[in-house]
Amino acid sequence: MNNIVIVGAGKIGSTIAGMLAATGDYRVTLVDRSAAQLAAAEVPAGVETLELDIAAAGALEAALAGKFAVLSAAPFHLTTRIAEAAASAGVHYLDLTEDVVSTRRVKELARSGKSAFIPQCGLAPGFISIVANDLASRFDTLESVRMRVGALPQYPSNALNYNLTWSTDGVINEYCEPCEAIVEGELIEVPPLEEREEFSLDGVTYEAFNTSGGLGTLAETLRGKVRTLNYRTIRYPGHAAIMKALLNDLGLRHRRDVLKDIFESALPATLQDVVIVFVTVSGRRNGRLLQETYANKIYSQRVGGQLRSAIQITTASGICAVLDMLADGSLPATGFVRQEDIALDAFLANRFGRAYAQHEMVSRLAS
Repeated sequence: MNNIVIVGAGKIGSTIAGMLAATGDYRVTLVDRSAAQLAAAEVPAGVETLELDIAAAGALEAALAGKFAVLSAAPFHLTTRIAEAAASAGVHYLDLTEDVVSTRRVKELARSGKSAFIPQCGLAPGFISIVANDLASRFDTLESVRMRVGALPQYPSNALNYNLTWSTDGVINEYCEPCEAIVEGELIEVPPLEEREEFSLDGVTYEAFNTSGGLGTLAETLRGKVRTLNYRTIRYPGHAAIMKALLNDLGLRHRRDVLKDIFESALPATLQDVVIVFVTVSGRRNGRLLQETYANKIYSQRVGGQLRSAIQITTASGICAVLDMLADGSLPATGFVRQEDIALDAFLANRFGRAYAQHEMVSRLAS
């Protein structure tokens, strides 16, 4: 049985803890600095909880001694602290961060670390890169890779057409930080909330726009191999315009704490959500210009007798599947591991990865 530490007892962290503990293959300790958060965490019996301020010198390192891995489900600004503790303790490290700067630091730690460092193991970045790289590998040469992901309420009821289903800090960070893209073969940064587009899927109209971090390390991996590569977040129409007014016109990009307070005070959370994964890759195979598309919708459902949101299921399943593959030797035990290094078929065959496969609707169209 592998001993696992999960940092962050929020919606995602508690879901990860419950899923891992239910297998009987992992002994799980859930860590958070808030006793109230730990008490409110919906986890099964057998999951140990530990109130701990990870900012305290040596505290997290002591908690990690002798453990197999630490999984970060904490806010993005704590990522580097947890990764540094993992490096010091010599344990494997996995996270869910979308923060580009944090991932660069994780990559640096992996160069001298004695364990595996696997960042961005969630939905986007994470599963989306596994899908995109799988589709891209089917072509002789690539033209474009377009990645779209959204976690949306099934029943939107406010002007933003949005409910809180994910880390508020993470959402705001994605909306504020520069976004990587490959345009005409060059890796560049593009502004968030821009390049808005509309598309329809199953008769429903959506908008999509630039957000930060969703590409993960795929931009570096495909640099020099593709003409166009971009990632955009999916929302219902009208969302981007309001967010631009809040962040730019009212200046709340410089007062993120205020925006976070507004969101968490005014936007209700919901378990009735849907996650949309939409990837389109075009390129040449045997001289022909072809296109392949992956489309998937995952809805909230009961897991272990408890209703979990779609974003909880997809994010937790992603990091749990990667941990499983690390534990069984399918992934390298040392160094930096990219999401695109993970084979899609192997991921979907995993007991946790099946959460994606059960809902999979894949269409591959020649053009």
